[in-house]
Amino acid sequence: MTTVDLNSDLGEGYGMWSLGDDPAMLDIVTSANVACGFHAGDSDIMLETAKLAKTKGVSIGAHPSYRDLHGFGRRPVAGLTASEIETMVAYQIGAMQAIAVMAGHRVTHVKAHGALSNVACADPMVARAIAMAIKAVDRDLIWVVLPRSEIERAGEALNLPLAREVFADRAYEDDGSLMSRSKQGSVLHDADAIAARVLRMVNDQAVVSVSGKTVKMPIDTICVHGDTPGAVSIARQVRSVLEQNGHRLAPFDKTMKG
Repeated sequence: MTTVDLNSDLGEGYGMWSLGDDPAMLDIVTSANVACGFHAGDSDIMLETAKLAKTKGVSIGAHPSYRDLHGFGRRPVAGLTASEIETMVAYQIGAMQAIAVMAGHRVTHVKAHGALSNVACADPMVARAIAMAIKAVDRDLIWVVLPRSEIERAGEALNLPLAREVFADRAYEDDGSLMSRSKQGSVLHDADAIAARVLRMVNDQAVVSVSGKTVKMPIDTICVHGDTPGAVSIARQVRSVLEQNGHRLAPFDKTMKG
């Protein structure tokens, strides 16, 4: 039996606007990555999400991004120095930690969002800057990383605890990177097909690319994006199929040491 985490990116509303069904997702997932105000989220939403996660036994992490509310953090911001990236990430982690304390909860991990993550997966400077920010704030925070990427290598270089992540609802390229959202077929929607795909991922410790290539990678956590249409149904089906096939779901911070 394999123990694996199921996570989702939550708290991604802003002010009077909401995105996704966070209460329903928190009944299914074991870890939540909470928007810290730069791509979505605000202090009230962060607090509400942290409180609800606490009551449901869901671990929470900071989900920092580029400062890009209009683009939902999915547009790269060029020209930032390593120092600027470090402080930008540290600022968001610190905000989430403070809000978590108010909620009687605690931040256990960090997962970069959107364009910040995509850029860091390919750019060693950005990857190292994020790693340095995490190490400076709390080196015991688990960094959620894409296997075979620069962020994994940066985390290993600084000896940070790492959780390797795969994506239930995203297509992969042959090198193990995520297919760009600009390409047709990059986001998956069929809950049954996704659940069967995830079961194969966990069983084989590998993903299958769009061309059919098997790419081996360790899997600690599986992401279902909270803003994907049908996200709740997808997450519920993924959890059900994994459990029916003998896999146990639990927050990775409780089952791993990095």
